[in-house]
Amino acid sequence: MTNRPTGTAGAPEPTSARTPLHPSAHGSDRASARARDFARIPRIARLLWTDRARAIWAVWTVWALTRLAMLWLILHDTLGVGAVGREVYGVYRHWYEQLKLGSYPLDDVTWQYPPGAGAVLLSPALLPWLTYFQAFVALALLSDAVITLALRRAGRGAGSSAAGVWLWVCGLPLLLHTPLVRYDVQATALAVLALLTVRRHPLIGGMLAGLGAMVKVWPALTLLGTPRGRTTRAAWISATVGALALLGVLALNLSRPLDFLRQQGGRGIQIESLGGTALSLARLAGWSGSVEYRYGAFEFTGPHVRTVALAALLLTASAFCWLLLWRVRAVRWTTATPFDAALTAVLLFTVTSRVISPQYLIWLLGLAAVCLTSRATGQRPVALLLLPATVLSAVGYPVLYLDVMAVTPLGCVVMALRNGLLLAAALLACRRLWTGTRREAPGSA
Repeated sequence: MTNRPTGTAGAPEPTSARTPLHPSAHGSDRASARARDFARIPRIARLLWTDRARAIWAVWTVWALTRLAMLWLILHDTLGVGAVGREVYGVYRHWYEQLKLGSYPLDDVTWQYPPGAGAVLLSPALLPWLTYFQAFVALALLSDAVITLALRRAGRGAGSSAAGVWLWVCGLPLLLHTPLVRYDVQATALAVLALLTVRRHPLIGGMLAGLGAMVKVWPALTLLGTPRGRTTRAAWISATVGALALLGVLALNLSRPLDFLRQQGGRGIQIESLGGTALSLARLAGWSGSVEYRYGAFEFTGPHVRTVALAALLLTASAFCWLLLWRVRAVRWTTATPFDAALTAVLLFTVTSRVISPQYLIWLLGLAAVCLTSRATGQRPVALLLLPATVLSAVGYPVLYLDVMAVTPLGCVVMALRNGLLLAAALLACRRLWTGTRREAPGSA
């Protein structure tokens, strides 16, 4: 084949990869590329403003605004009885200094927490550039954000609902700033992650539940509703291994890890508990008991208090027996059954407790939020009952805590309403869990 001579009319000129044939054509290509880029901008904006993106932006915007409000309340810690944050910069910091010396608090009747609590109280050391108080609040916010992220992810997909994350994001600030100055958010994070993980990854879920149990005991109840068979065995064994492993590590580094057990037997009836409400009403009717600061809380002392405390323990034992009976008799499991069982169990142990501090509502809100991530849950009415109970808890502490301590009619009414709602929620949760798992699935024999 012969080459065409260059320069002849109609013949193509040689081109190279580096030099374009017509510079003006190169310029027009750049212009058209620029035009295409501009044309893409609205499309990208639309992609960033899909329904899913709007939902994510809405959740995190509300989370940020409400948490800023909670931080503002911490900085202006004068609401009601005031000094809500003293638990951190006073009590927790004091325990932190003892833990750094290699021992759990010695002969301290206010230390009533499992060994894993020591790890949480030492965790602010991870942020050495902050004060202990600042680091503790920052880690509480981080735990809160982890819960929000987990609930947001769990609420996506078929059979799921975003109601759970909204209950948590909007419900937690109803407790004002108390959640950020207690370590219950960290314990709730372990329980929430355990519940959301255990069905697909029972070993991981069980491990998280075991670690949570070593921090505050109650997260162990998250495994109560795991499906029978391999999932339950794997989760419970993993929980035991995780709890014992953490206990072993702490025992090697800190002395007297089980001293907290000695401080439990002498506990009385705290003024905010269900039994405390009964004694408050009795006090208004002429009962001769009084309120004293004991074991780190305000408790009733006087005639019949020990009887009420014993009754509370018996009710707790009865609740445990009922839960075991439910598990044996249950015939139907759904994806929401572990969530519903966990909320029911913690509600029962809350209302029968000798102590119902406001931070207990953090646990209940977290578990109720997990329930609402599933459309199969039967606990929606229970979750709704918890919202006014949460508001009344904040009214009782810190807003009207002086009235609660002084056992005034106003203080009694607030606590009676709050505890009445919790009792109603617990009974309703039991009923709905029992009936929901006794029914056979559609089409089954």
